[in-house]
Amino acid sequence: MKLLKNVLAAAAALLAAAPVWADVTVGISLPLTGPASGLGIPMQNYFKLWPQTVGGEKLKVIILDDATDPTKGVQNARRFVTEDKVDIIIGSAATPVAIPMADVAAESGTVQLAASPAGLPPGKDAWTFRLPQSNSVMAHAMLNLMRKHNIKTVGFLGYTDAYGEQWLKEFTPLAEKQGVKVVATERFARSDTSVTAQALKLVAANPDAMLIVASGSGAAMPQKAIVERGFKGKIYQTHAAATRDLMRIGGKDVEGTYVVSGPAVVGELLPDSHPSKPLALDFVAKYEKAYGAGSRNQFAGHAYDALIVLEKVVPVALKKAKPGTPEFRAALKEAIENMGRTVFAHGIMNWTKDDHWGYTTKTGVMLKVVNGDWAYEE
Repeated sequence: MKLLKNVLAAAAALLAAAPVWADVTVGISLPLTGPASGLGIPMQNYFKLWPQTVGGEKLKVIILDDATDPTKGVQNARRFVTEDKVDIIIGSAATPVAIPMADVAAESGTVQLAASPAGLPPGKDAWTFRLPQSNSVMAHAMLNLMRKHNIKTVGFLGYTDAYGEQWLKEFTPLAEKQGVKVVATERFARSDTSVTAQALKLVAANPDAMLIVASGSGAAMPQKAIVERGFKGKIYQTHAAATRDLMRIGGKDVEGTYVVSGPAVVGELLPDSHPSKPLALDFVAKYEKAYGAGSRNQFAGHAYDALIVLEKVVPVALKKAKPGTPEFRAALKEAIENMGRTVFAHGIMNWTKDDHWGYTTKTGVMLKVVNGDWAYEE
């Protein structure tokens, strides 16, 4: 009996001396309803495929709907940092929502992996890292194709919010350097159901091509309006439109459209030399096994890449602090900034202390809608 008591006492002492880690907690705010739900729902789908552990620790995932509403996104972020004590925030997939969430991330000292190309003033993104490619990176790929198509003039039809304005701001000077001029500019709100007046003005300007800046299912409506008004030139769409919702809703009116995207959705079309091909194929295989053939989605690919980030940086941060503490959150930030060259399904990422965008100008690929499917455009 005495021996048993000694053994139990020794075991209890060992347990008391062993570190007890809390769960690694991730708070995710996505537009599961509202105009950008076509982006948020596929991301949620992939988050459901995440493992239950990361870095050898239990992974706790909290997903909230921000309804494509900046106010709701901020409320979600505040709940994450005050009530849920998350170690990292992911979201939103809607740019106008992700931007104000960055303030909460910075105030609380919590890393935000923005799921949209959220443009922030210098110094305001100290705790924010973007999973999607920047608009400038994607504009580079688009303009290379425009040059091959001998495009000289472009009409712009984009959202009135941050995503549309950032594209216009970043695309225009890059286009001018390539000899491409934006000759007409029109805008519309995400909630608008018609852009007839804008389409008439743009078609009357008779540009060589149109650039539509919209997202998910919302990208089809403006294109249909332009086509129905008789426009015969080429039409280009941004990476927020690289979803099958564009084809499902746009039908024949989006045939021949050029869409810039990350490589994640076209793994089988990439050359074998492309470094992202194995991961892109793995992403598509896992996603379509769960959700059906043809269900792949650009934004779901960002959820796949977010797990790559966690698997690489959580073990590093665990060497310095335990989850649920300011020290652990700071260690995550430091680990991300020193993560080095990392292959994502969406390209090669290399975040640094001074660069929280990370992708090079060679990241974007151009797709073309052919017979209701994606084709890789050289």
